Amino acid sequence: MADKKNNRRNNNRMNNGDEDYNPKFRKMRKKVCPLCADKNFVLDYKNPDQLKKFINEKGKILPRRATGACAKHQRDITIAIKRCRHIAMLPYTEI
Repeated sequence: MADKKNNRRNNNRMNNGDEDYNPKFRKMRKKVCPLCADKNFVLDYKNPDQLKKFINEKGKILPRRATGACAKHQRDITIAIKRCRHIAMLPYTEI
């Protein structure tokens, strides 16, 4: 019984040609930075509608893995959100 399972697993690996094949984990497409992709996109701290894409419903700043931004632009996003909060155009928290 166990030999049949092992044979199926080995056959699946050989059919796919990938030694690291694991059916539980799919390879994810790499996210493209929205600021790098669109050269005309200018991040402005005075435009809260633009910055709402980068915060969640509680008002927290989304991490890079969620926004898809590169490290350089994630820092710019964070600074713009904090400036917008400071001049009271974005709330610090949503109740």
